[in-house]
Amino acid sequence: MAKKRKQQSTPSPNLSADKPATLKDLLSADVLSKLKAQSEGLKTAEAERKEAERKKEEEARKAEQKRLDNDFEYLLNNDKMDWRKYKS
Repeated sequence: MAKKRKQQSTPSPNLSADKPATLKDLLSADVLSKLKAQSEGLKTAEAERKEAERKKEEEARKAEQKRLDNDFEYLLNNDKMDWRKYKS
């Protein structure tokens, strides 16, 4: 004999009624807008800090390269030219 399948008799529940209240739902609109503004402010401050740090590192790298360019020993040790080509 063929088995009969049971039909699901419970209707699908309303999803919004079953969800617990979130913090976003509990906060007022003005508090929520203040928090979003503060979040954006913190993000921009972090981006500016990272940019300043990157510029500082780049300036330090350029200063070190300038110092090495003035160091005659460094220039001689790292010279890539083959002076034998120019020998008479």
